[in-house]
Amino acid sequence: MKRLAFYLAVLLAAICCDKPEKILFVGTYSDGFFAYDYKTGELMAKAPMPNPSFLAMNGNNVYAVSEMPDERARVFAWKWSGEAFDLLGSQPTGLPEGGEDPCHVVTDGEILAVSNYSGGTLALYQLKADGSISPMDSLIVSRTGGPDLSRQDLPHVHCAAFTPDGKQLLFSEFSADAIGQINVSRLGVSDLRTAAQLPPDFGPRHLLFDKAGKHFYVIGELSGDIAVFDWDGAHLTLKQVQKADQVDARGAADIHFSPDGEFLYASLRLQNDGIAIFKVADNGTLTPAGYQLTGPHPRNFCVTDDEVLVACRDNDSIEFYSRDKKTGLLSDTGRRLEVSKPVFVAVR
Repeated sequence: MKRLAFYLAVLLAAICCDKPEKILFVGTYSDGFFAYDYKTGELMAKAPMPNPSFLAMNGNNVYAVSEMPDERARVFAWKWSGEAFDLLGSQPTGLPEGGEDPCHVVTDGEILAVSNYSGGTLALYQLKADGSISPMDSLIVSRTGGPDLSRQDLPHVHCAAFTPDGKQLLFSEFSADAIGQINVSRLGVSDLRTAAQLPPDFGPRHLLFDKAGKHFYVIGELSGDIAVFDWDGAHLTLKQVQKADQVDARGAADIHFSPDGEFLYASLRLQNDGIAIFKVADNGTLTPAGYQLTGPHPRNFCVTDDEVLVACRDNDSIEFYSRDKKTGLLSDTGRRLEVSKPVFVAVR
């Protein structure tokens, strides 16, 4: 019996050692999203679906938007087993009322919010106990009003974030140069209002709260600026507008904090493609700390304790940069993970 117990212990240890410590999830403009072993880069699984451009994770559930301009535009729910993706189902994102090109999804575990870029709407769903998605509950229509008649002529919604108390959603109204705000304490009642009016030609894209929930940040795709707000639990107050795009390429994309909250990173495209780095002060304001050139079209990226992983769509690769925790600065490690048209990356 002792010998049998010994062999069982050895076998269990071997199994545990083979299990990846971290998983790399990659969304794409192709025919599926993927899970990779973070350490080795080995492909573990694929979830087949068209243009899964953004993912949201809640426990072992993965939600992915299918960024399509027609009736194929949907949001999918998948269960990650640690080895494979199992489909839980999907729901349309709002067609024909305005669900084209869903580009962002976020959840608090009970409510799912999908941003429809071309449709110019925010779609809300309730999640079932098994993680699957109920039929759409609400569809919030965004507005126009910005001065760029070529890019702000139609409403666009790009991103949404739950407030720290989970009772409200803030979302980017790209074509209105505004941040929309709705009450989500009960679905079916939108209570749409303007949380903040941004400078003209700002083009708000991605947004987020800091870890303390006291400050709110939004990057302008058109202006290349980052707006910093104080948040009192109900209202936004503009505190700072910090330039991120120094060449006015009008292609700013995403923003993320370092895990310790000491630095904010922003991805910039179309010219001088790279990651802008900012030191975050105690009062939430930003000071430029550096800039790291990357491969072409760094749409999305993620920040770990010691690395920044960048999804470079136009060179078909995830690029790995080491991160100095004290300075926030990045260094190219030379490591690349080849993926067709990557546009989302996350480590879990």
